[in-house]
Amino acid sequence: MHVLSILRSLVLLTLANGAPVVAKKVLGQRLAAPLDGGLRFFDRRPLLGSSKTVRGVLVSVLVTAAGAPLLGLDPATGAVAAAAAMAGDLCSSFVKRRLALAPSSRAVGLDQLPESLLPLLACRQALSLTAPDIVLAVAAFFIGEIVLSRILYRMHLRDEPY
Repeated sequence: MHVLSILRSLVLLTLANGAPVVAKKVLGQRLAAPLDGGLRFFDRRPLLGSSKTVRGVLVSVLVTAAGAPLLGLDPATGAVAAAAAMAGDLCSSFVKRRLALAPSSRAVGLDQLPESLLPLLACRQALSLTAPDIVLAVAAFFIGEIVLSRILYRMHLRDEPY
């Protein structure tokens, strides 16, 4: 087990997934263009939903790339981690819309697994992660995201406690 690699990966995941939440609170609706442009899928539901914005993806990539050197990592590793986290989050949103769940609604597992597993797989070599490290990091992120989400809600940084 590579404890330092797991900790670095958790910090990257937190930056990647937390930056859009903070940006929304700081900027409100400014620069919050929906990523899907309001398109609807064949089922007539939104493709991703209004809560997935161009701003969120860009802020995630920029903040995580900027934070990576503070962890002794290349900015490119941070950018890849953020892009993969956002891809996982967008996949979750796509599935949630197909299940007729509202934007920002809670779907335990679906909300945490893709946005943690995809970046860890994408950066496994740069972070020197083994398969058990990835499993442990995903589990830690899963639990941490649920706990941290409630704290951020109490701090008025999240709209919902999940």
